[in-house]
Amino acid sequence: MTRPRSALVSLTDTPWYHVVNRCVRRAFLCGQDAATGQNFDHRRGWIETRIRELASVFTIDVAAYAVMSNHYHVVLRVDSARACALDDEAVLRRWTQLFTGPLLVQRYLSELRGQMGPAELDKVHEFAELYRQRLFDLSWFMRVLNESIARLDDLQGQPFVPVLAPVVGPEAAQPAPQAINDNALQPIQNMPSLLPEVELSTLPEAPLMPFDPTSRFEQAIPFGLQEYLELVDTMGHAVHPSKRGFIPATNPPILTRLGLDAGAFINAADHFFKDFAGAVGTPAKLIEIAAGRQQRALRGLAAAKRVFMAKAA
Repeated sequence: MTRPRSALVSLTDTPWYHVVNRCVRRAFLCGQDAATGQNFDHRRGWIETRIRELASVFTIDVAAYAVMSNHYHVVLRVDSARACALDDEAVLRRWTQLFTGPLLVQRYLSELRGQMGPAELDKVHEFAELYRQRLFDLSWFMRVLNESIARLDDLQGQPFVPVLAPVVGPEAAQPAPQAINDNALQPIQNMPSLLPEVELSTLPEAPLMPFDPTSRFEQAIPFGLQEYLELVDTMGHAVHPSKRGFIPATNPPILTRLGLDAGAFINAADHFFKDFAGAVGTPAKLIEIAAGRQQRALRGLAAAKRVFMAKAA
């Protein structure tokens, strides 16, 4: 039985949500379509970028995402307090990065604000309150993202089915739905028109949420990167009849297997891909790759000495 979104999202219980969107009617989002032979991998980077661009407008943080062949996953943290702390102008400027907004809002954000009367300013305040609520509305975030995707020529007329997976956190009490009743969502056609893609593409990208093992920073994932890797490793070792494969119990822990020093790896996480270029590996491996490419050295050798354990080959 389907459930309306209002029964699935409760910010008083948890700000964390795992959202899944799937294509229907055999449409392909990314990857190789076995039925037609077409490849849509070119879309993957664009969708990842748009997710992070929207996070810079909404007060919804992105912890993780995965763009698959015919669906995508996003793990989000809804920050209502941050939206409520914004003043009217900040709210309006954020919202008008996505939508043109009414003429009154346009005038308020221009040099004509001083010519506006009290009644007009009151109306602008009403718009700001409406948009403030939308800035931390999970439905609006997903609607804007999906309309952006629907503009791709090859996906015209192929709708997405939004599905909320179980909320991430101990407070979760609602079971995951199989689907969401269409009546629970306003159709995209009733939305105000998004700005042209040429303007949306200039939005800045918000960074992914960092890890914080102290759980003191609200805008962070409340556990450490090492704990996350151990969780992934534990799940990989789990054996289930319907699971395609698993990590053998004889395999050592993931960090040991990779030859990584946990502390050094965590310290380097923020600038990992700036320190390395073209390849990541132990110092010996980078030297080997450089020799194969007939280069004197690869950038990242110094970082490799810090991050990888000395015993690793």
